[in-house]
Amino acid sequence: MYKIGFTDFSEEYRKATEEEHFGCHEIAPRKSVVCVYFPSRNMKLSYYNDSFDLKRGDLVFVEGKLEGLRGRVVDVTYNFKIKLSDYKRVISVADTNVRGEFFFAGSHFVTFDRSTLPYDKVVTWFKAPEKEDEVFVSGNDDSGFPLSNLGAMKISRNAADRGHDYYRENRVRYLSLDGTHVRGIVEGSRPYEVECDYIDGEIRNLVCDCFCSEPCKHGFAVMLQLKETLELIEKHYPERFEEMRYFASVCKGTLLDFAMEGKETGSIVF
Repeated sequence: MYKIGFTDFSEEYRKATEEEHFGCHEIAPRKSVVCVYFPSRNMKLSYYNDSFDLKRGDLVFVEGKLEGLRGRVVDVTYNFKIKLSDYKRVISVADTNVRGEFFFAGSHFVTFDRSTLPYDKVVTWFKAPEKEDEVFVSGNDDSGFPLSNLGAMKISRNAADRGHDYYRENRVRYLSLDGTHVRGIVEGSRPYEVECDYIDGEIRNLVCDCFCSEPCKHGFAVMLQLKETLELIEKHYPERFEEMRYFASVCKGTLLDFAMEGKETGSIVF
């Protein structure tokens, strides 16, 4: 059995943890002008920030022409005077502080502690918050299929092949099973959120926010990853899963990129 532990001993994280424990407010925002690097465009642009206490290395999302693209803060200026209309704003910052114990599970790390890597934390790594005026609705016909027989998913051959490619390329960045509810994040042309129910070996209510009208490649990739992860857990960590009825798994490269990139303090324990 192999495991890995992440610990962040930074003063900011210690204070944030104490404040969360005692019900205090988050750290107050600090006005700044920040330079943000967008790797997908190989661009650096400056933004005004009045909503967060940003530091170098923070992952952020911004408004403007690069809205929806993940960027990293590479410089922070606190002494400034600007014309506000000339600057777009930072609209969200990712929570990349990770503390907890992980176990090896194929191409992914897996944890059985709900507080270590919850979905609400990980989704901030990939997507900006939805706008207040955006409204989403969903529906289902309560149809299902056995996870052991994905042929019953009634997916087209082309979509299944592309989904298998996504699975093989580790594009299922994150996957969790909490009781009977499954949530996954698949990175394609953009990050896609997949969710379903897993009850007595059967998948029900499978939906993806790619809004495809038929079973999609993202959902198929998540099913393959779920099947593999459950098999590995059953083989290596059955007692832990049976006790918690929960797991969260994250692609190894994804965890290391997000939890370690830009960090100047903390530790990793093997």
